[in-house]
Amino acid sequence: MKSFENLNHWREEFLIQASPSDPENFPFVVLGNKIDVDGGNSRVISEKKAKAWCASKGNIPYFETSAKEGFNVEAAFQCIAKNALKNEPEEEMYLPDTIDVGSGGRQQRSTGCEC
Repeated sequence: MKSFENLNHWREEFLIQASPSDPENFPFVVLGNKIDVDGGNSRVISEKKAKAWCASKGNIPYFETSAKEGFNVEAAFQCIAKNALKNEPEEEMYLPDTIDVGSGGRQQRSTGCEC
């Protein structure tokens, strides 16, 4: 319960400290963890209540997870990464033909990977 009650404070404090350029669209995600414990019988915050809080803050994605069992952890990380990249301006990355990797001045060919 205490963690849920602190969500507003943590979110606001993060926005103050980080000062993102577009705080309204900063890609937050909320995780309800430990869903594996006690078959959910010891749950304090309902999924409905957590989702309502997320909706009130601009539809923050919500995932119920189990770090122990690995349930929904990857999906949550993929979601936050995707949302973070959506906010980044698209730019072409420059990769030189050769890169000095500290090999005594010898040049090595780049792999030419597409980023």
